[in-house]
Amino acid sequence: PKTDIVFLKVHKSASSTVMNILFRFGETHNLTFAFPVGGGNQLYYPHHFLARFVQGFSPRSPQPFNILCHHMRFLQPEVQKVVSRSAVYFSILRNPVQLMESSFMYYKSTSAFSRARSLEEFLSQPYLYYNPSSGDRHYARNLMAFDFGFNPDAEPSAKRVQLMLKAIEASFDLLLISEYFDESMVLLKEMLCWDLDSVVFFPLNSRDSSTKATLSATTVEKIKDWNRLDWAIYTHFNKTFWERIDRDFGRERMQREVRALRERQAELAGICLQGMGSVAPKDIKDSSLRPLQHGSAKILGYNIKEGLDKETERMCRRLVTPELQYSSALYKKQFAPKPP
Repeated sequence: PKTDIVFLKVHKSASSTVMNILFRFGETHNLTFAFPVGGGNQLYYPHHFLARFVQGFSPRSPQPFNILCHHMRFLQPEVQKVVSRSAVYFSILRNPVQLMESSFMYYKSTSAFSRARSLEEFLSQPYLYYNPSSGDRHYARNLMAFDFGFNPDAEPSAKRVQLMLKAIEASFDLLLISEYFDESMVLLKEMLCWDLDSVVFFPLNSRDSSTKATLSATTVEKIKDWNRLDWAIYTHFNKTFWERIDRDFGRERMQREVRALRERQAELAGICLQGMGSVAPKDIKDSSLRPLQHGSAKILGYNIKEGLDKETERMCRRLVTPELQYSSALYKKQFAPKPP
């Protein structure tokens, strides 16, 4: 199994669920994480990543960390200072249409979105609300391109788009697609030589459907046009994703593997969860399992069955612990004060 991993955690793209998989694997295999200085959940985002943002990094004795997976704005020469040369790089993409709808709900308080009553209103004249020089503008335009380190306001010329796609291809071994999350987990498992239980998941940080908006065809086209860099990234890597499946797997084997993943997931839901699925934040009984609520989105969570034996309870808790709580527990463990 591969243990040196860089995951570029792209915002609002099922990346919290991927992070949980990495946290669980790292914890069970006693790996080191590249945490932000002082804990926290972002590596000085939205600044480009620098090695000195990592707790315990020292240029004099660079001790490579196993897993780098907290939110960052990608800058590969700096990333290479904190992980081993053989590290596997991967990220996840989401259709920019749903990504923007999600961002509008989740980052409603940012400068670009706060004054617009709806996403439609924002898109009708974006420059009335959007200021290219404001520090939080990236949440409102080409958010994926920004997280990959590019300028979200750049002119999307054919040449620039080609260069951007080539740069991403040169840096990353695999790009997952959140709309095909199960297939993505199968590809990830294969690339990392992990077993099935390492990539089984319960979706984390997902919104209650009551806060999801339905978009008209006109709005969809406006979103694609406003996020042309993101649209280019997504369509290109969605295509290479399926090409990879056809080349390395074949559709039949992929279907079999996805079925096995779903069966194991259903089995674990039966073992671990009260009521088999996610619940509204107000219905989560254990406050340590309640995800952070943000913007006007309602973030769902889980209740674990009572009366489980210790080992099973620990496994179940790991599967449903929200990102911030899990990150903070691992940070405390990794930087526990040494006994005198």
